[in-house]
Amino acid sequence: MSPQKNARRRASRCPVSVVTGGAGFLGSHLVDLLLGEGHRVVAIDNLITGSIDNIAHLAGNSAFTFIKQDVTEYLFLSGPVDFVWHFASPASPIDYLELPIQTLKVGSLGTHKALGLALQKGARFLLTSTSEIYGDPLVHPQPESYWGNVNTIGPRGCYDESKRFAEALTMAYFRQHGLETRIVRIFNTYGPRMRLNDGRVVPAFVSQAMTGKPLTVFGDGSQTRSFCYVSDLIEGIHRLMMCGGEEAHLPTNIGNPHELTMLEFAREILQATGSRSRIVHKPLPQDDPRQRRPDISRARRLLGWEPRVALGDGLRSTIAHFRPRL
Repeated sequence: MSPQKNARRRASRCPVSVVTGGAGFLGSHLVDLLLGEGHRVVAIDNLITGSIDNIAHLAGNSAFTFIKQDVTEYLFLSGPVDFVWHFASPASPIDYLELPIQTLKVGSLGTHKALGLALQKGARFLLTSTSEIYGDPLVHPQPESYWGNVNTIGPRGCYDESKRFAEALTMAYFRQHGLETRIVRIFNTYGPRMRLNDGRVVPAFVSQAMTGKPLTVFGDGSQTRSFCYVSDLIEGIHRLMMCGGEEAHLPTNIGNPHELTMLEFAREILQATGSRSRIVHKPLPQDDPRQRRPDISRARRLLGWEPRVALGDGLRSTIAHFRPRL
């Protein structure tokens, strides 16, 4: 079905979205946004890293359906589907180091199944890729044109390569089948519904600070990251899916270009929590990127998007979410 016919079909009724990984941190926030936009939403998740708690507030919502299933299995859905949002994947160092084979399978077989569903239904497809595509970058900040510096056989390779393969497969469907596709490269994101024990720096620092434990900074703390609040990220991803134009199928960075060293970020957390915890240093993990900051020129030009939530405001909301869980 042509893009023009697809657009007319979507306009004629309530749009239907399928979100793989819909019970995860990011996927559940997307589900909320889509329901608010008037979509009927089907969330698919095997709950290996997602949680029913993230979507429990949607119980009884007639526009929402949850299916517990591994996305690497055949996806069958009756009725129309307009948008397929492929969010399923372990996405934290602890997860993909403990689940390397599952991570590779969801990036390869899972992406193949999700693309097949989109092709069968004549739906537009969006892949959530990652800044890990760039590895330990030799170019700074990282534009989408940079091909990356990735160790394919290192401990992070299962995640990096699963996403690189997923991007190649998505582009193959675009070129061979004419499928409407989008690829978003997500940079460090934080906010409510992150798991406290998922190994990422925000929940790690917050939980350590709020329980009086030392904050663990790897290396000398000079490595940098850029943190985007979840509502900003999801808004950017939504705009990318809905946009048109000749560049829409190309990978697009979505993240916050405000860059902090890990030592600076640890001090931000101490200030935000009012904690008196000290900072301790441990050896830098293998292949840990030294620098990470997105070039968001394409997102600004194509989507009119840039992050709006200040770090202090985002941290207050995130800490408020974590506080009763500690």
